[in-house]
Formats: sequence, structure tokens, C-alpha cells
Amino acid sequence: MTAISLPTADTVRKLAPGVLLSLAVAVVSYLAAPLLKTLTGGRVALPDMVIALIIGIALHNLVMTPRFEPGMTFCVKKLLRWAIGLLGLRIALGDIIGLGLGVALLVVAAMVITVAAALWLAKVLDCDAGFGALAGAANAVCGASATLATATVVPDYKRKSADIAFTVVMANAISTVVMLAYPPLCLWLGYDERLTGIMLGATIHDMAQVVGAGYAVSDSVGNTAVIVKLFRVFLLLPMVLAIGWWFIRNGKQTGEARVPVPVFALVFLGLCVLNSLMVASPALAAATGYPVIKGLLGEASKWGLLIAIAALGLGTSLTSILTIGWRHIAVFMGATLVILLVVIAGLRIVT
Repeated sequence: MTAISLPTADTVRKLAPGVLLSLAVAVVSYLAAPLLKTLTGGRVALPDMVIALIIGIALHNLVMTPRFEPGMTFCVKKLLRWAIGLLGLRIALGDIIGLGLGVALLVVAAMVITVAAALWLAKVLDCDAGFGALAGAANAVCGASATLATATVVPDYKRKSADIAFTVVMANAISTVVMLAYPPLCLWLGYDERLTGIMLGATIHDMAQVVGAGYAVSDSVGNTAVIVKLFRVFLLLPMVLAIGWWFIRNGKQTGEARVPVPVFALVFLGLCVLNSLMVASPALAAATGYPVIKGLLGEASKWGLLIAIAALGLGTSLTSILTIGWRHIAVFMGATLVILLVVIAGLRIVT
């Protein structure tokens, strides 16, 4: 067995400035999100992730020095993977099975088609394939979290950091718009509560907006929408690995492309199975203190993602963001339209 190596004192000293700076931005963002909503009377509500990204980008020119860079890189490369692994605690397989085979196949098909469409649009509009993958995953899976997870398998290229930041901002902005627009669209399409829940859960980018849209209609719609959305989150891991495989496959002339399964992927799957067992055995969950442990790990995941995106913002130049043109917007919006149309068409078939 290979022993687990602990970081040395020199490593800790090297990483500490960048990690602490990223943590500080995350804390400020966490406190600013409800304060902003209160000060504007609810008219402006930005998620703490978006605020962290904006603050980080604003500070980029001041902090992008050799002192902070190692810790910031650690947050984006390492801490992010741990936080993604803990997302497995959100999933209970029993709820997903209850969706039915037809709905499950529709969600999978919509996700695959969306990512493929984003890659194709990126090629047609002369954007980097890496951005196509980021935009496709953000639309197909779960917005900012999927963007950050996909970034771990997208090859490095010149504008990668700017594209990640742009995708996170676009995912939140468009998700907020469709949160308001899709419930009336479902009504216009004549959907009942079950179909409305499926449509909202299968098309809206971020979980927060899925919850907002679904429960604004009814508790039944909200419950269905959340279960469908959790199924998409469950597919985050295979989707990320498939994207990584695609890049490796297209970068090799011969031989078989392989994507090694990272540790965070095994953690994700293991926690998903554990959560499913605990949901099925409430007495065991209570006896082992699982609800408390799950809550603590859930908070750790949330803060890990928030710190990682703060570090991403700190490492992203505003100049790079401002030079992003209409082609990037077209790729992202095109992917949003594709998943909407595929789901609407698919619901006619499976119901």
C-alpha cells in the first residue's frame, strides 16, 4: 500500500497566501450575497459564486504575483476536485429510479445532444473546442459546478481561464432568465404538473434556479423538478469523463484513448451509494449520526466550490473577459436552445 504523504511545512507556507486570499474573497462573497439582496429590496440577487468571481477578477491585477499564485492554483486544481467529489451526497438512486426509463433516457439524450451541439457550434464559429465543452456541460448538467468539473479535463489553451469565468457568469445569467420564462412556457404548452417539473428539471442550468422555478409553480412541480435535476447532477461524472475521453481521442493519431478515473470520481460514486443506503435506512442513518455528517460535508463541498471559484476569478484578467465576442455568446445560447427543444420534443414521445 502507498502511504498518504502529508504536506511539508515548506509546502504549507508556499500555498497559504493564495489559499487564505481565496478564502477571504469567498467569505466576503458569502456575506455580500444576502446583504446585496436586502439593500436592493430584493431587486438584485446574485449568488455568492458569481460575486466571488466578480471580486476575484477585480483584484486580479493586484494579486497576480508569485506569492499568491501557488495557493490559487491549488484551489482551482486540487480543492475543486475534493468539493466535486462531495457532491455525491446530493444523490439518492431511489429517487432517480422513480423517474421511469423513458424520462431517464430523454434526459441522457438531451445532455449528450447538447454537448455535441456546443462542440459543433464552437467549431463553426471559430471558438476553441475547450469552450464548446465548457458551454455544453454548463447547459447539459449543472451550470457553474459542471463548468468547473469539465475544466479539469479540458486541455489548457490560451483563453481557458477567461472562458471558464465567462461560462460561469453566462450560466447564472441565463439560468435566472429561464427560471422566469420557462414556467409560463410550460403553461402555454399545456403541460400538467408532472411534465412541467420534468421540463424545468431537465433544462434549467443551476439547482437554485430549478428550485425557484419549480416551487414557484407548486410543491409537486418543485419535487419533480429537483429529482430530474439531481439525475443530471448524477450524470456529471460520466459526462466529464466522456468529454475528457473525446479530447484525448481526438488528440491521438493511433492507439486507444483512455481517461484515468480520478480519485474525486471514486469519492463521488462512493458517497452517492452511501447516501442511497442511508436514505433507504433511516434508522441506521439516525444511529450513525449521518444527517449531521452529511450536513457538514455538504457545507464543506459548498465552501470548496466557492473558494475555488474565488481563486479562479483572482487568476482571470478582466481584459481577457472583455475581449470575448458574440461568437462565445452564440455558442452558449445555442446550447441553451438545443436542450430546450430536445426536451420539448422528447416529452411528446415519452408521455
